[in-house]
Amino acid sequence: MGEQIVIGARFNGPPASANGGYAAGLAAAFLASGAGGPARVSLRLPPPLETPLDVVRDGGAVRVLRDGALVAEAGPSDAEFPDPPVRPDLAEAARARDRHPWIGVDNLLTGCFVCGHGRADGLRVTPGRLPDADVCAAPFEPDDTVAENGIVRPEMLWAALDCVSYPPFAQGTDVIALLGTLEAEIGREVRAGERLVAVGWPLGSSGRKLFSASALLSAEGVIARARATWITVPGP
Repeated sequence: MGEQIVIGARFNGPPASANGGYAAGLAAAFLASGAGGPARVSLRLPPPLETPLDVVRDGGAVRVLRDGALVAEAGPSDAEFPDPPVRPDLAEAARARDRHPWIGVDNLLTGCFVCGHGRADGLRVTPGRLPDADVCAAPFEPDDTVAENGIVRPEMLWAALDCVSYPPFAQGTDVIALLGTLEAEIGREVRAGERLVAVGWPLGSSGRKLFSASALLSAEGVIARARATWITVPGP
C-alpha cells in the first residue's frame, strides 16, 4: 500500500471539495523540504472530501491522484515573496473582519472552513478590507483542534494564507474564483493559541487569472508568506 491522503469533510472550501490552501499544504508536506517550503502546489481538479488520494513521489516532485487522475502536483518554489504593504495589528484586523463583504451572503464559498463567517468549527480567517487600501486582513488564532502536540499543523497555515489573499475580498467584487496555484514559505512553527494577523493583497490579473500575495504576521514580524493564482468561475 502506497502513501495516501484523505481530506476530512470538516476542511471544505466549496461544499463538496477541500479548501484549496489546506489541500495544497497537505501535498507540500510530502516534499523533501516539507510544508515549510518554499513550495509550489498546483491544483488540477477540485480535491475531493473523504476520498483516498494516492501520493506519488517523482524525484523532487509529488503528484496527488484520484483513481489515476491528477488532483494536485507539488514541487519546490523559486518565487519571490513580496513584503506586505501594511502590517495591521490585531485590533485593526478584527475591525477588518467585521467588514467582511460576504456576511449574510450565501454562495459557493460562504461555508468555507477557513473564511466562512458562519463556521463555528472553522478558522474564522474571514477577511475584510483595511481602510483606504486594497488590502484585506483578519485575525488568525488557531486552537488545539488544528494542532498536534501544541503545534499548529502546517496545512492550516497554508489554508490561512489562501483565503486572506482572495482578490475579490480586497477588490470589493462578487466574482467567484477558485485557487489554481499556491506558493508558500513558512518561517517558523506556530503554537496553538497564538494570536496572529493574516493579510492579503492583489497583484494584478490576466484574462480569467487573478494574482495575489499574503502573509501571516506576529508581533515579531512576518512568519509566513505566499503567492497565489486564482481562476475566475464563469457566470451563469
